[in-house]
Amino acid sequence: MADKQSLEEIREQLKQSLVEELSLEDITPEEMKDDEILFGEEGIGLDSLDAVEIVLILQQNWGIDLADMDMEKGKEIFASLDVLAQYIYDNA
Repeated sequence: MADKQSLEEIREQLKQSLVEELSLEDITPEEMKDDEILFGEEGIGLDSLDAVEIVLILQQNWGIDLADMDMEKGKEIFASLDVLAQYIYDNA
């Protein structure tokens, strides 16, 4: 079995995946802060279509399936880059 990724490795891979998969042109992975808010005007500015893409990223990269998750829990997990990375670390 492969060694578990560290939280820092997950953060870095997540940043890279978000920039590449969501075609973010105004930010690089290096410019993203760990506590960056993902959705809304005060953060990266992602929208609901981006959320669907993030679900696919989680499935492809870490085997995490969010299909049965309720909306409130989803909002908690997608609150910031750090929260999402921690969720991946705890559930991958």
